Amino acid sequence: MTLMEDAKKGIVTPSIEDVAKAEGIDAETVRSCVAKGLIAIPKNNRRETLPVGIGKYMSTKINANVGTSRDCIDIDAEVEKAKAAKAFGAHAVMDLSTGGDLNEIRTRILKAVNIPVGTVPIYQAAASRKVVVEMTSDDMFNAVRKHAEQGVDFVTVHAGVNLNSLERLRQSDRIMNVVSRGGSFTLAWMLHNGEDNPFYAEFDYLLEIAKEYDMTLSLGDGMRPGCIADASDRPKFMEFITLGELVKRSRAANVQTFVEGPGHVPLNEIELSVRGMKELCDGAPLYLLGPLVTDIAPGFDHITGAIGGAVAGMHGTDFLCMVTPSEHLALPSLEDIKEGLLVTKLAAHTIDLIKEGQRKRAWKQDTAMAYARRDLDWEKQFELAIDSDRARKIRDARKTESDACSMCGELCAVKIVKEAFGEKKAEE
Repeated sequence: MTLMEDAKKGIVTPSIEDVAKAEGIDAETVRSCVAKGLIAIPKNNRRETLPVGIGKYMSTKINANVGTSRDCIDIDAEVEKAKAAKAFGAHAVMDLSTGGDLNEIRTRILKAVNIPVGTVPIYQAAASRKVVVEMTSDDMFNAVRKHAEQGVDFVTVHAGVNLNSLERLRQSDRIMNVVSRGGSFTLAWMLHNGEDNPFYAEFDYLLEIAKEYDMTLSLGDGMRPGCIADASDRPKFMEFITLGELVKRSRAANVQTFVEGPGHVPLNEIELSVRGMKELCDGAPLYLLGPLVTDIAPGFDHITGAIGGAVAGMHGTDFLCMVTPSEHLALPSLEDIKEGLLVTKLAAHTIDLIKEGQRKRAWKQDTAMAYARRDLDWEKQFELAIDSDRARKIRDARKTESDACSMCGELCAVKIVKEAFGEKKAEE
């Protein structure tokens, strides 16, 4: 049986218990939400991994993308990035490799980390042919099965890219058309072969494979906007509608799902996107890359993504895909992975400060920092900081004889008021 089947039968499995304990939530609440599809715990039945809860009442989770490209094939480097991602706070890793021995890369990443690992099987299907459009339906489903057999915990499938959404795209005024790599493969295949997307047309077969391995489906956003000018248009919302229908079919088949959301969205339209997806997909966990809130920040897109992610989280996003400083520019380095993760981790924490089920725990951390700052307790501040080493390095590089920081020294507001209150109490 799948985890969702067990949950529907009232069974609190070890995975559900582990998630409940980690999140500080009642196990019966977690079970009920898994049964309804409001929480996903991606965990392939062929792999032992740390259960991670994504969705309602859960802390905001972070995914890190790693993987080779055809221009840069260094398996050792990608394995190290996966390990570093976990070390710096990622709750899941996606292997997006497109160059080299994809089976070997995936196997090594699966062995390197004990957190959920996701993939995009259509990349391998496309790599099996000289030209992307020559891959077959069998290639696509065989890739899904291969990944499932190897223990992949969740796979992105762009099943919402179908003939209906293609027609909406034809009639749109989009500047960037399709920027999702998997979405572009699917679109090109449909145009070349004159047929509907196999992952949509044969979705029941996809569900059979996923159910056999209790593998979670991440329903991909192949029509996501690739620039601010394309946000909130008909192709995007047509895909949302289709994904909502597929969520319903997945739940009926006892297959866990979460839904991927848009990429570039201005601040004032983020609420519309998030609430629209949540409503159309019946509260399924929502997974976003960003969204990026401006197009003019190459080199700083981890910042634009964190801004968008924080706002999206305020309206219900559950799972953030980190963005690195190299987004739109190059394959990320190890340092890019670290920086992107820390910034995304900060966004996730700001979401948890206002998130139902997580507020109390998140506020406890911020309150502890407030007391440490009031008391000028630098060691405690470093301990609580999101990047202790960086905070310590900055302070140590600009020394002061004062016990305050070098910005104010003896003119520190906290220090002056603390001493003033101390003198007042002494007089009394």
